[in-house]
Amino acid sequence: MKLLILMLLPFLALHANSKNEIVSLFKAKQYKEACLQGLSIIDKYSRDENFMTLYAFSCLNSDYIDRLNLPIAKLKFSKEARSNAAYFSVILMQKKLLLHSMVDGYDISSLKLPTTDFVLSKVFDFYVHAPMGKASYSFTDPKEKNVSYKLYLKHERGVHKIVIEEYYDKIMRNRHYYW
Repeated sequence: MKLLILMLLPFLALHANSKNEIVSLFKAKQYKEACLQGLSIIDKYSRDENFMTLYAFSCLNSDYIDRLNLPIAKLKFSKEARSNAAYFSVILMQKKLLLHSMVDGYDISSLKLPTTDFVLSKVFDFYVHAPMGKASYSFTDPKEKNVSYKLYLKHERGVHKIVIEEYYDKIMRNRHYYW
């Protein structure tokens, strides 16, 4: 995936200034800003799969997973685009199912879904095998013994949010919110 993104960057840099800004933000790892600014020009470039891919990865990396809907629908004309759309679809579906299970008590333990290396996918896979009904969950990554995750719900302004905290050697290195 990362190779594909790196190959897209020079192509996107040759286009309009607004696209140049998004590329620059992405290169600077300012994913949230790239996602927010990309939203303002997405209609203009909705048939440009390179732009849509960069926008989608920016939103994914800044935890704006619900903004993947349009790229998922638009990424369909090339093999790479369809592959990326499938990748984004898996993550979005896992988020929706995880929220449904944690809030509504829906049993997802029998589901067999594809997975990714994205943090939400990892935690989803751990959750599927955990006992249901707990207020919070702690998972240790079997592949990386120093990495662990805490999963719980937060309720703010009438909205349930999934919170995933990532730890390395018991020191929190990131907190993700999904709603």
